[in-house]
Amino acid sequence: MNTADSQSPFAAINQARSYLASKVIGQEGLIDRLIMALLCGGHLLVEGAPGLAKTRIIKELAGIIEGNFQRIQFTPDLLPSDVTGTEIYRPEDGTFNFQPGPIFHNLILTDEINRAPAKVQSALLEAMGERQVSFGRETFALPELFMVMATQNPIEQEGTYPLPEAQLDRFLLHVLVDYPDREAETKILQLVRNENAQVSAPAQTLITQHNIFSARQEMLALHMAEPVERYIVELILATRNPPERIKPWLEFGASPRGTIGLDMCARALAWLNDRNFVTPEDVQSVAHDVLRHRVILSFDADAQGITTDQVIDDLIALVPVP
Repeated sequence: MNTADSQSPFAAINQARSYLASKVIGQEGLIDRLIMALLCGGHLLVEGAPGLAKTRIIKELAGIIEGNFQRIQFTPDLLPSDVTGTEIYRPEDGTFNFQPGPIFHNLILTDEINRAPAKVQSALLEAMGERQVSFGRETFALPELFMVMATQNPIEQEGTYPLPEAQLDRFLLHVLVDYPDREAETKILQLVRNENAQVSAPAQTLITQHNIFSARQEMLALHMAEPVERYIVELILATRNPPERIKPWLEFGASPRGTIGLDMCARALAWLNDRNFVTPEDVQSVAHDVLRHRVILSFDADAQGITTDQVIDDLIALVPVP
C-alpha cells in the first residue's frame, strides 16, 4: 500500500484532489468543499437531487485516506443505538459491555439525514459537536480524525424530519449540488462505461492522517491581517443587525460558529490555493456555504421568494471590503 508520508501535506492533498476530480466528474466545487471540511475538522451537509454523486464522492475519498469509513442509511425506524452503539450482555460473567456503533469511524456518511427522527438526530448532534458518545453513565471518545458528511434530498419532503437549527449549526458547510453540464454529462457516461469494462485496482492511500494534522497546523499559521479579521466579524454582525435594505428579510443571524467557520474556511481556501495569507476574496468565496444554514429568513422573505443566497449576496455587497 502506497502512503503519502514522504510527501508534503500540500502535495498529498492536491494529488487526492486530482484523483477525486477524475472519479467524480462535474462536481469540482463539492470536491473542494469536502477537502476543506476535512482540513478544518468540520462536518459537511450536502443537499441535492438523487444521482449527483453525493455518496460516491465520500466513498472515493474514503478509499484514498488513511482511516475507516462507515455509511449509515437514515430511515424513520432508526434508533439512536443503531448509530452510537449499545450494551451487550455477556452471560459467562453476567456483565454488560458497550459495543461501539457505526459512528466510531473516521469518515461517516449519513445518507438522507432528514429521514431519521429527533432522537437519532440528537444522538448524532452530540457526536458531531462534542466528539464523544454518552451511553448510560459512561462517555466514549470518538477518533481524532472524525468527519460526518450528511446528505439530504430537497425533492421529497414527505416523511422527513427537518433538522433543528441547533444541529444545522454543527455543520461547518452546507453545500448545494446541481446537475452537471452537457460536457460533464458526456464524461460521466464515458467514465462509467470504462469502469464497467475494466477490473478496477484497489485505491492507494494518498492522504495520511499525519498529512491532515500537519495541514491543519499550516493553515492556522497563515497570515490574516487585522482588516480581514475585522471584515469577517462585520459580515457576521450584519446578519444579526442587518442594514435597512435587507432587515425585513432576516429573522435570526449567524452564531459565533459562523465567525469561526468563516475564519477556518477562508484559511483552508488560501492554503489550497498555495498562499500564505488570507484575502477578503477568500472570505467572500466561502461565505455562502458557511452562512447558508446559519441565517434564518423571515416570513416576508419566504413570501416574496427571497432565498438565503440572495440575502448573503446583498450582505457581501453592503459590508465594506477592507
